[in-house]
Amino acid sequence: MNMKIIGVGRNYLDHVRELQNEKPETPVIFMKPETALLRNHQPFYLPEFSQNIQHEIEVVIRIGKEGKHISEKFAHKYIDGIGIGIDFTARDLQNQLKAKGLPWELAKSFDYSAPVSEMIPPSEFPDIQNIEFRLDVNGQTRQKGNTSQMIFSISFLIAHISKYITLKKGDLIFTGTPQGVSSVQIDDHLEGYLENRKLLDIYVK
Repeated sequence: MNMKIIGVGRNYLDHVRELQNEKPETPVIFMKPETALLRNHQPFYLPEFSQNIQHEIEVVIRIGKEGKHISEKFAHKYIDGIGIGIDFTARDLQNQLKAKGLPWELAKSFDYSAPVSEMIPPSEFPDIQNIEFRLDVNGQTRQKGNTSQMIFSISFLIAHISKYITLKKGDLIFTGTPQGVSSVQIDDHLEGYLENRKLLDIYVK
């Protein structure tokens, strides 16, 4: 398997405010390596280098064919799957790195920091810019969003990213998280939903 995981930060205004960040004028892009991928139903083990791992539930799109300099109006043709994922973030480490003006890859890109569900064909969604999603932790809804609330739409993200980075078949784009991020603890049960369809089921160890 040879794929990229591209993350988008600060793409929901309520989450930008929650972390007291500035609203971005262009998408905030970062990468996670292939080794960050965690298959559905596999446990997530808390790493020893962080005391504050936080969950960020996100709609994930999978690219179906190679493209660069993709125009926004044709971007939807490059999507071959839509799923749900968690962008686990070592918030304590991220804050330390941000305070020094350094890249925060280590806080985002560590092993198994990107659980991803199975993918659903985009044709099953009447409007990809109007998809409800949520994360339940131990049976309680912790994060809830709708892709209509994105600062930058999915098509815009595909077009923007492809100006800089060639997108290839199998690449995954995490499209941003709504408010409600919080720390995970050992024995937490995380369940991710797209339109009330449970697609992600993970225990923290």
